[in-house]
Amino acid sequence: MAYIEPAPIKDRENPFESMMSRFHIAAQALGLEDEVYNVLKAPTKQVTVSLPVTMDDGSIKVFEGYRVIHSNILGPSKGGVRYDIHVNIDEVKALAAWMTWKCAVVDIPYGGAKGGICCNPRQMSAGEIERLTRAYTLSMMEVFGPDRDIPAPDMGTGPQEMAWMMDEYSRAIGKTTTAVVTGKPLVLGGSLGRTEATGRGVMVTALAAMEKLKINPYQATCAVQGFGNVGSFAALLLEERGVKIVSISDLSGAYHNENGIDINEAINYRNKNKGSLEGFPGGEKLGSGEELLELEVDVLVPAAMEDVITIKNAHNIKAKLIVEGANGPTSAKADPIINDKGILVVPDILANAGGVTVSYFEWVQNRLGYKWTGERVNRRSDRIMKDAFDKVYRATQEYDVSMRIGAYIVAIDKVSKTYKFRGGF
Repeated sequence: MAYIEPAPIKDRENPFESMMSRFHIAAQALGLEDEVYNVLKAPTKQVTVSLPVTMDDGSIKVFEGYRVIHSNILGPSKGGVRYDIHVNIDEVKALAAWMTWKCAVVDIPYGGAKGGICCNPRQMSAGEIERLTRAYTLSMMEVFGPDRDIPAPDMGTGPQEMAWMMDEYSRAIGKTTTAVVTGKPLVLGGSLGRTEATGRGVMVTALAAMEKLKINPYQATCAVQGFGNVGSFAALLLEERGVKIVSISDLSGAYHNENGIDINEAINYRNKNKGSLEGFPGGEKLGSGEELLELEVDVLVPAAMEDVITIKNAHNIKAKLIVEGANGPTSAKADPIINDKGILVVPDILANAGGVTVSYFEWVQNRLGYKWTGERVNRRSDRIMKDAFDKVYRATQEYDVSMRIGAYIVAIDKVSKTYKFRGGF
């Protein structure tokens, strides 16, 4: 999966603090009671494990793994597992909380969780990754479960890792349990439509926002930062609906073509070129991926990493609409700058919730033992994303806040009401 290398940690905001500052603003707007505020801000469970793994050269290397359950108020917790050298507990805590709000925004019966292993999968063999994945799964046997906590792919993981997790869990309990993870290969109970689901949700919410701003898709230009799974599908699906994609980027840099980039051509080039756009002939290369963010376009889709729009470059953003394909691409300190410029932002917890929506469908199908058609999956996920957008937009009007705070308000309101009905100690 292509993604932008993060800036050195000193230049980045603490992601958990970033999430909490938005949570605080939304809680104040809602008039949330102290008791509920304190329950919702703290993760329910944090697990840190050491994973000794035999490497191909016979040496044993110890990796650190994490799983944070932020909330299980709405149902079993749900969230990806990322394999990345920069994984740390603060990042995992923030991502777990984002999952709680994301599930609540799209009204699916899940709480939020996230996992991670501090490793560099690009420097590991398939055998090493398999042994690491199985060790992690075994260490989480008391955490994972189709009614407790359901992992999924994230940065650095995909269907193969989910297959290993499902297999290791199933071996341990003595029966095949497909519903314990989502994002599996199709032959192992994966859902049709899952691969493009997050990018599709970005497309649905982008079009809904363009309608509010009276931007005609057939006359609109768009730049997409990050050309992994989310960015490439968002670009392809927006292009199919008339939007001209003038710029795309990945780790190799940004590529610009004012007449529009042929996204199918770009995807084929990337797939043949070891997953990289390096040397892509369909656009002129810009100096850096950062330049793409400041282009004069109607729609900007940051679909790479956290904290790419910060107080350093927020003043230079010229797009009318930002649709956040990545988790946390805009730092909390940049929010007021973007809002003051009058830019509408469809926030991450809404824009990229198409992935968890179709993960939910996969879990439902596994439990039913019945497969839905791709058409049914897309139709249902589109409806859920459109309904969620409308609900958030109404909240922004009612509370006179940004779309981001509106999304947090919708999510916190749902979780807090559920908590009150269920009752605490």
